[in-house]
Amino acid sequence: MSFKTRFSYAAALTFMLALACAGGARALAVGVSITIAPPVLPVYAQPPVPAPGYLWTPGYWAFSDSDGDYYWVPGTWVAPPQAGLLWTPGYWAASGGGFVWNAGYWGPEVGFYGGVNYGFGYVGVGFVGGHWDNGQYFYNRAAANVSDTHITNVYNTTVVNTTVTNVSYNGGNGGTTAQPTAHELAVAHQSHVAPTPAQVQQQQAASTNRQLFASVNHGSPVIAATQKPGAMSGPGVVSARNTAQVPRNEPKPPANAAPAPQRNDARPAPAPSAPRPNAAPPGARPDAAPNAHPAPPPPREGAAPERPAQRPAAPPDNSAAGRSAQSHREAPRPDRPPESREHESKADRPEGGG
Repeated sequence: MSFKTRFSYAAALTFMLALACAGGARALAVGVSITIAPPVLPVYAQPPVPAPGYLWTPGYWAFSDSDGDYYWVPGTWVAPPQAGLLWTPGYWAASGGGFVWNAGYWGPEVGFYGGVNYGFGYVGVGFVGGHWDNGQYFYNRAAANVSDTHITNVYNTTVVNTTVTNVSYNGGNGGTTAQPTAHELAVAHQSHVAPTPAQVQQQQAASTNRQLFASVNHGSPVIAATQKPGAMSGPGVVSARNTAQVPRNEPKPPANAAPAPQRNDARPAPAPSAPRPNAAPPGARPDAAPNAHPAPPPPREGAAPERPAQRPAAPPDNSAAGRSAQSHREAPRPDRPPESREHESKADRPEGGG
């Protein structure tokens, strides 16, 4: 039967190990009076399986009583306590205004683990990374990294992730909403085997590495997974990919935040003018605006300057040549051709104007 108690992680893991040595363990929940939600799960690649028969145990956030901080326990490949057993990961669950850790266990079936998507076959419900068949463990190539190891017991089944999220806890504000099925409840009440000594070693090694604490790595541990338990350096160590991940208990910038305005000293080009009503066709002389006093056009090259409109009258010349010249001077001067005026007016107007 399930039961709850309140003691430190070190005591809890020691107790579970003692139960395993005694022959079995039940589902265990450990309340540690934590009021801050654990950070989101980091994104990382799975190291290759070291040898046939090893099973993947995903990484998780543990809590240090003495430091008052979460730290990351890297995922790793583990030899099961015995053939035929599968690993059910532990998970955090919101309870009574805080968060309670439900420890993982070994058993013939994978039980409820809070709907948390740990990846690599643990998609939130059940396990699709491999299975046992006649005492032999077979790996699903779609979920397990078997590329660098000579393993013949393989198959390929597509993994469908129905829960695409990095949330690391169940219930509460922002947690997963999964609830255990009747079958998962029955699995939880079966006889289980506690974490192996290698798994305890992995947790203890993580608890002494300051780089794995959330206050230091900000949710992106430099050691996200290892090929073997306790091997925190060397080949087979994988870092988290989301190096800019923000912890869940820190404010996140809004996704739709507008970018900061950029200074632009360049003068923008004038917008094209909207067409005016009854605008004249191209080439035609535009009508003068009301009350406009345009400057007179410059004189043509070689032309004599215009005379004032009023001047003293010249004495009449009664000769034929004089009468002809007088008639020519008194005739009204025609306007300049529209084509020439349009040419000059275009040179004086700014581009885009009318």
